[in-house]
Amino acid sequence: MSPEPGVLQDSCGRVVGDLRISITDRCNFRCTYCMPDEGMQWLDRAELLTYEEQVRVARICVDRWGFDAIRVTGGEPTVRSHLPRLFSLLAPLGTDLAMTTNGVKLPELAHDLAAAGLRRVNISLDTLRPETFLALTRRAELDRVLAGVDAALAAGLAPVKINCVVIRGVNDDEVVDLAAFGRAKGVGIRFIEFMPLDASHEWSMSRVVPASEIRDAIHNVFPLEQHAPSGHVEPAERYAYSDGVGDVGFIASVTEPFCGDCDRVRITAEGKFRSCLFALDEHDLRPVLRDGPDGGSDDEVAAVIEAAVAKKWAGHRIGQVDFIQPPRSMSQIGG
Repeated sequence: MSPEPGVLQDSCGRVVGDLRISITDRCNFRCTYCMPDEGMQWLDRAELLTYEEQVRVARICVDRWGFDAIRVTGGEPTVRSHLPRLFSLLAPLGTDLAMTTNGVKLPELAHDLAAAGLRRVNISLDTLRPETFLALTRRAELDRVLAGVDAALAAGLAPVKINCVVIRGVNDDEVVDLAAFGRAKGVGIRFIEFMPLDASHEWSMSRVVPASEIRDAIHNVFPLEQHAPSGHVEPAERYAYSDGVGDVGFIASVTEPFCGDCDRVRITAEGKFRSCLFALDEHDLRPVLRDGPDGGSDDEVAAVIEAAVAKKWAGHRIGQVDFIQPPRSMSQIGG
């Protein structure tokens, strides 16, 4: 069956409507599950898509296929200069406009980003213990990240969510403490299963803490009630606290994959279009965007995107014998 006019649909019948835009491969942290401590080969500035090129891709997705969600990611997006300008260019598209960040630069940037059009933010925070934070991120910046959470709330970004990757033997004993932190701050915690996107390729199933185990640990202290699904597809299975004090989410990417409902696609900082976080192939938009003084036509850009989405696979197959980890780490792909 042919897709409906104005809808971008893959071969499995999934309608795509959520664009993730990585704007840099650089980061001021060195999280162990994301990138190595040293030895990263950074992209040259000329290789990065300009803000105008990124916005052009976003506009095509919104105008042609009705995309309703855009998320800016990295690396760490706040290390790229003049970031509020990007959001001022994206805001007129009228989508749900969000950003994922480690939060360390939000004390300086949160108000300007909100004024430019950023609506909501996810802040990565895997631990409340300084020694564990240092071991995970290789940076002693926990206090700055906590200040970033406060700055996001003060700037009126809503909702503010915390992304927490849970790793067996590292921070799995903190999930109740993190849930309590979210309840006290009025922010939603999103617990994420450890995925095979680490630069060192040391991931193993033995280090994955199933979302069901995390959920049970929290429910035993703070009873939970499952939320009804929201209008937009989201990876987290959301639960409300029975006492009405906020909610919490669980992203079971490994043990309970949600590939059948996935509506996300992404572009890397240098313009490679990816139909899945774990995709092994990429489709290069940059040559089309830079074809001639004005770039290729919107039709040509759209054709590359349509060809990529048409090849989107049914699922990532993590944990299966035929699973192949992408050669690039999370920081190079974009979260």
